[in-house]
Amino acid sequence: MIAPHLLAEAAIRALNERGYQGIAIIDAHSQSNLRFANNDLTTNGISFSVHATVIAVSKADEPSVGISGGAVHSSEQVDALVEEAIASAATNPPAQDFAPLIDAHSPDWASGAKVTTMSDFSAFSPKLGEALNQARSSKRLLFGFAQQSFTTTYLATTAGAKLRHVDPTATLEMTARTPDGDASAWWGVGGTEISALDPAFGAEELARRLSWSANKISLEPGRYEVLLPPSAVADLMVYLLWTAGVRDAVDGRSVFSAGRGGHRIGERLSTLPLTLFSEPQASGIECAPFEITHASSDNASVFDNGTKIETTKWIEEGVLRSLYGSRFTEKETGVKAAPMIDNLILDGSGTKSIDQMVSETKDGILLTCLWYIREVDPKTLLLTGLTRDGVYVIRNGEIVGAASNFRFNESPVDLLSRCTEIGESVRTLPRELNDYFTRTRMPTLRIPDFNFSSIAPGV
Repeated sequence: MIAPHLLAEAAIRALNERGYQGIAIIDAHSQSNLRFANNDLTTNGISFSVHATVIAVSKADEPSVGISGGAVHSSEQVDALVEEAIASAATNPPAQDFAPLIDAHSPDWASGAKVTTMSDFSAFSPKLGEALNQARSSKRLLFGFAQQSFTTTYLATTAGAKLRHVDPTATLEMTARTPDGDASAWWGVGGTEISALDPAFGAEELARRLSWSANKISLEPGRYEVLLPPSAVADLMVYLLWTAGVRDAVDGRSVFSAGRGGHRIGERLSTLPLTLFSEPQASGIECAPFEITHASSDNASVFDNGTKIETTKWIEEGVLRSLYGSRFTEKETGVKAAPMIDNLILDGSGTKSIDQMVSETKDGILLTCLWYIREVDPKTLLLTGLTRDGVYVIRNGEIVGAASNFRFNESPVDLLSRCTEIGESVRTLPRELNDYFTRTRMPTLRIPDFNFSSIAPGV
């Protein structure tokens, strides 16, 4: 197969030859994985794919845009995508978000795509085997999925940009169940290398959580003091970030709107020193340092492809500071916007572990994770969803048993305003959203009055 950077160069060359401006994005994705169930390995697999996105921009006084994409292995397939994109541009209206294309360079542009193999699991697999054997001897059932992937992106423009980024992702999710199916527990972790993830530690934590479930405690729906663990906080904060678009705010469609054409930037959202930010160079959760946009939307523009991404504080010391958008939304609304960034950190200078926070809780609940999260009201960012795989009751600093699962109704923005304590921020994996967003560092949050609206069946 032709090298991915040559595919990008072929697309740019074809656009230039046809008298068009444009952008070429080549995503080379490599993944290897292991799946296990009922204390045994069940499957493993490896895959590799290359996807091209061609964005053609006419050179008219009012330029129009056409986009085409698909799997590619040859320059001929790239040429076909270029023709499709040009044909689309010819029939589309002028692009309102038109802006000059970016010219920037990566020194490793011509390096090959990063590829994973099953040998990446050579250090991980023995530890997983030990965890499975331990679960088998202890009469617990262990299920899960581990994967290592690399996405190497090549971004080129007719303005001369040639940018490359490698996105390494490793995730491990494990679920333990009792043989009678009466209790379950979940644990997950993310990283950049599968060899650094520890299934033995995860299995020990799951065993501890199953032991908590031996004593069943009946609780009615209502408001309880809740410790939201980092994984649950990650799901809620990613949802908050995704709804923090400039356009939605000034159009009055989001929780960050303020009156006609207004926004809440500068408004205090929490009395605690909570800072929510994204930093491309953050250790262990690094992400692309330049913008990669495959299609324009209300808050993103293909014309911003290649723009350098800086550290962005969305909320600083409890005050809303930034919303995301494009050069076009900034021009249209007058609101300075930052691009969307693929990692997220919530920090409040907390130092306590989740176990320490449990030990200081007189009467409360420790959640495991959240699931089936859906938006109810965008104006308040009211979300509904379910707890899953463990709702643990705390009495006088100790976990004394497990309650049923609940449906919750809460707004992440409201939770920040009601939070009374912040734990240590740690690398974590969202449960609900980890197919889309894995690079997070979050604390445990103490919420004095978390709203459980009804009991939910299941474990």
